[in-house]
Amino acid sequence: MPIRPEDRARYPDDWPEVSARIRRRSGGRCECRGECRRGHHGHRCRAWHGHPHPDTGSTVVLTVAHLDHTPENCDPANLCAMCQACHLSYDARHHATTRGRTRHAEATRGMDPLFGEDNAP
Repeated sequence: MPIRPEDRARYPDDWPEVSARIRRRSGGRCECRGECRRGHHGHRCRAWHGHPHPDTGSTVVLTVAHLDHTPENCDPANLCAMCQACHLSYDARHHATTRGRTRHAEATRGMDPLFGEDNAP
């Protein structure tokens, strides 16, 4: 998955090498065993890098997911090579949460608090 520009500084300088190492560890196959909630339930996903995805038909590109959603944590146990479908599904709840926070911050930017220091009841 592409790294968002605002998150780039959270990744280590050697992220391309770390990511490549995890994808090599996978042997070219998605390592997801149901973490994505797409239905593998303990069985490894059948998607192989460069081949049509068994469910979507799109060409698989392996990505690397941070299982704890923390880019600074690059411990190999926290990283999982995933096809795009598994990675997007795995991150869906996290993205919804952060999207909600971002929308709230954007909507309230520049607004004075209802009960600020000068307006305390």
